[in-house]
Amino acid sequence: MSQVGEVPVDELIASIAVDVPDFPEPGVVFRDLTPVFADAAAFRRVVDALTEPADVDPRAAALSGGGRGFDVVAGVEARGFLLAAAVALDAGTGVVPIRKAGKLPRERVSADYALEYGTATLELHTDSVRPGQRVLLVDDVLATGGTLQAAIALVERLGGVVTAVAVVIELAALAGRERLAPHPVHALWTT
Repeated sequence: MSQVGEVPVDELIASIAVDVPDFPEPGVVFRDLTPVFADAAAFRRVVDALTEPADVDPRAAALSGGGRGFDVVAGVEARGFLLAAAVALDAGTGVVPIRKAGKLPRERVSADYALEYGTATLELHTDSVRPGQRVLLVDDVLATGGTLQAAIALVERLGGVVTAVAVVIELAALAGRERLAPHPVHALWTT
């Protein structure tokens, strides 16, 4: 067995991710996960770990009658797309993109949100999520929670049920988890 399989997933991510100071603007430390994605064994571990909360979360299990707790995986632009697509493929479900404003060509719903370094808008096609559909929401980083809060609002506006939020990194000092309550949050590495 390789060392990748022996190391706890949080330590694995911390050992491969690269901190980039002052990006995208001064004072922000960007956690670059692209080296984790480029390492096949590490990426496999991350994908497997992101799927776990939706399989065991009591809220998700109750909604699904005890089975897998999601029908579709939604990923937030852009790194969330990579993760959500891999999780969906692995789980045998579809994947739904939650995009930045102006990227979706058909009827859509929108939600504005604040980032730790600015503001933005997310959009979702109105036919992407059906009423009652159980959604696993995936992104790379949970910081202040604004992006994921907007994504949850979009899914719920269409009648979907976010059964779990799964992220690779949670920046605990920014208290994003509290903004997402009561939705269960599963972070692979909390820093």
